[in-house]
Amino acid sequence: MRIGELSERTETPRRLLRYYEEQGLIVSNRCANGYRDYDEATVDRVVQIRGLLDAGLPTRIIKQILPCLDKPRAIHFPDATPEMIATLEHERDRMTRRITCLARNRDAISEYLEAVVNGPGAGR
Repeated sequence: MRIGELSERTETPRRLLRYYEEQGLIVSNRCANGYRDYDEATVDRVVQIRGLLDAGLPTRIIKQILPCLDKPRAIHFPDATPEMIATLEHERDRMTRRITCLARNRDAISEYLEAVVNGPGAGR
């Protein structure tokens, strides 16, 4: 697929897709006319990248953990510094706290909806 379709399907600006490619996060093949051509798996990869960026991870760390998202896994860590490990541990813990908060909020909304839909006076 061309960059425009990838942009549309992932809701990611073309400029960002080019940046991801420059950073080595995604790969394209070049057509004879010079256009970028992406395979179907790139859609999921871009969504994963966007999620990791939204979680606060910088692209240099995302590049290192992307192999963990592939099957089969081919993890390489020759340049894993203590600082990078500390950053990843911090981000993992922050994500866990956020997941806990989101789950608590989801459960509160579900309880509210249950009470509104099935409580006294429902269906009036």
